[in-house]
Amino acid sequence: MTIPNVITILRLLLVPAIVVMIGSGAWLGAFLLFVTAGASDGIDGYIARRFDMRSELGAYLDAFADKALLVSIFISLAIAKALPEWVVILVVSRDVLILMAIMISWLMARPVDIHPLKVSKINTVAQIVLAALVLAERSMVGVGFGKSVIITAPWVIQSAMISVVILTVVSAGAYLTLWLRHMGD
Repeated sequence: MTIPNVITILRLLLVPAIVVMIGSGAWLGAFLLFVTAGASDGIDGYIARRFDMRSELGAYLDAFADKALLVSIFISLAIAKALPEWVVILVVSRDVLILMAIMISWLMARPVDIHPLKVSKINTVAQIVLAALVLAERSMVGVGFGKSVIITAPWVIQSAMISVVILTVVSAGAYLTLWLRHMGD
């Protein structure tokens, strides 16, 4: 068990706390924990690369923790009516479809080796930014700061949401294309 893996597991343990805070309307706490989780993702990756502590387990744990965090946050934000349900369904469906494609490949004894695509990495960043903006906007109102002109300007969150939608569709299409090529060979 390496230090980066411990950090990743701690990030994974933050997920239920963030979900509970969103559900109870503790927006500032949810925002701060989300930022902490995001920072820990950068820190564990840096330590793993810098001190050559990369491992296969760490790669799987990191991807799992990222997906658990984002999917949980997006679903929680939809339940709290902070994000449109259709956006969340699109984001979650993409991940489910990728998982189903991997499972079908295994069942057909044609395992596919999936590596994150550049568009997928950009999509993840866009999802993190959107979630952070929504949590920040809600937390500012919750602690009496009123609404920030920058964050609550309709175009800021709308632009982030449109970016997530476009990148999610493009990413899903790219993975589908790779999977179909793999299965057709």
